[in-house]
Amino acid sequence: MRNEIVWKVGGQQGEGIDSTGEIFALALARKGYYIASNKHFASRIKGGYTHYQIRVSTDPVYYHGDYTDILLALDQETIDNNVDVMSENSIILRDGNEESIEVKSRGTVITFPLTKMAEAIGGKIVRNMVSLGASAAFYGLNEDLFDSIIEDRFNKKGDEMVNMNKNAVRAGFAKATEYIDNKNISITPLMKPELETRRSLMIGNEAVGFGALAGGCRFLSAYPITPASEVMEWLKKELPAVGGTVVQAEDEIAGITMAIGAAYSGVRAMTSTSGPGLSLKTEALGLAGISETPIVIMNSQRGGPGTGLPTKFEQSDLNTMINAGHGEIARIVLAPSTVEEAFYMTAQAFNYAEQYQVPVIIAMDLSLSLFIQTVNKLDFNKITINRGKLLSDAEVEKNEERFFLRYGFSEDGISNRSIPGQKGGVHTANSNEHRESGHIDEDPVIRIKMMQKRLGKLAALKDPGFDVLGEKENDVLLVGFGSTIGVIQEAQKELEKSGLKVAHAHIKRLTPFDTSLTDYIVKSKNVFVIENNYTGQLRRLIQMECNTGKELVGINRYDGNPFTLKEILEQINGTLSKEGK
Repeated sequence: MRNEIVWKVGGQQGEGIDSTGEIFALALARKGYYIASNKHFASRIKGGYTHYQIRVSTDPVYYHGDYTDILLALDQETIDNNVDVMSENSIILRDGNEESIEVKSRGTVITFPLTKMAEAIGGKIVRNMVSLGASAAFYGLNEDLFDSIIEDRFNKKGDEMVNMNKNAVRAGFAKATEYIDNKNISITPLMKPELETRRSLMIGNEAVGFGALAGGCRFLSAYPITPASEVMEWLKKELPAVGGTVVQAEDEIAGITMAIGAAYSGVRAMTSTSGPGLSLKTEALGLAGISETPIVIMNSQRGGPGTGLPTKFEQSDLNTMINAGHGEIARIVLAPSTVEEAFYMTAQAFNYAEQYQVPVIIAMDLSLSLFIQTVNKLDFNKITINRGKLLSDAEVEKNEERFFLRYGFSEDGISNRSIPGQKGGVHTANSNEHRESGHIDEDPVIRIKMMQKRLGKLAALKDPGFDVLGEKENDVLLVGFGSTIGVIQEAQKELEKSGLKVAHAHIKRLTPFDTSLTDYIVKSKNVFVIENNYTGQLRRLIQMECNTGKELVGINRYDGNPFTLKEILEQINGTLSKEGK
């Protein structure tokens, strides 16, 4: 018995690769397994090699795995692209008319009549269902594994379609069982979870949308862009049910300025985008900062610069998110590391935005945005609403001044806030430097006081900015942010097996930076910062903020693909070996 498998389906875009992967993952999640996934796809609608990789485990996992145990190859290109990542005793199930079995150095290649079988059942359209049935048999799963998914997906199309898909699964299962029984194909069944708890599957963009909804967001304006569009698509379906509005803006600039206008009117508002869109939003980001308007911006990082790699993974927007804009404004940048965390962190982002009256950026990345993970039952009791110093009508009406001091100086740097229509709340709001009433004023004394007020108010934010597993005094400290959490967690475990004392710090807030990380850095013998960009943006940020003078070793990847566990371990062990440690 084995406690996990890594399954992959590959072919050309437009051949149902995504739907096949989703059905496989959802069926296993409903049986209580944990799921982590990865997709490789080109920036085109149809054609071009693509694959969908699913890691299924009885234990929580957040990394899709280095090697593939079973590969469903719908074309030769899939085999060519994956032959080097097949595990020992793996199975490659390839489509072909002539059945055959070839024993290779790392596993078995089975030519399986997927298309021929599908056409006999009802058409090539069910070829992938035949392959799913075979997959179930090769890992000791039941032939009815996919029945509930098939019923959910095809009930509206009638019993004939439901039965055709079920028959395709059973045909694949029966054929694979024949190979197991009569052709000496050995299998190692997948263990059952201790508890058959039905688990939910979600991509990060859906979690961001759900978190925004739960956190009180009632307005989103955005322009479609890969890999962020699903936030808008999800909220487009859900926000109207609670009186909210989604606007597909004409461009990225309109997307953020509409959100600023909605937030100024008192609505919790957000916009969603990716790197190129964030660049276009930069000037308006300054407007939100100087007018102290609370908005939330979700940025899903992809490969750049320019159009770059629009469907590939990178973490290269860090500098932009924490520094973008002419002049200086206060902002908060949060970095979720799992799909589940994206839900809770997005809800909290709206509280931070209103408490500190700043723009809050949620730093997602393509892997976290688009690749499914299992999510535990969400606890809505953890969601609270804190609107900060937004005054009620009665409180604003007490104002006896001619103008409401919207930008009034206070001990904590945060001013009372009124919204349009409140009696006694009249003030000016614009993007120029201003007095407490909002009226334009370029007096140097006012300028200094306003800058100190705006830039100083985040000093009150004391929430931890990173999670850490391990002791302060250690042989190796691993640091990362975003979706790299899973592979770094597994690197920590592997290094500990070799006798090393290892800690893992994962950054959850990029700015304001939690400098208590310094304590871990100075007490660690070796520090490795693992990130998907060329220049080591997180490493440089840590060096600047913590200023220990200690060398931080960068482990970087920027080819559009996520790290593998193997390459991280090789780089760490290589460095330690050179230093004789």
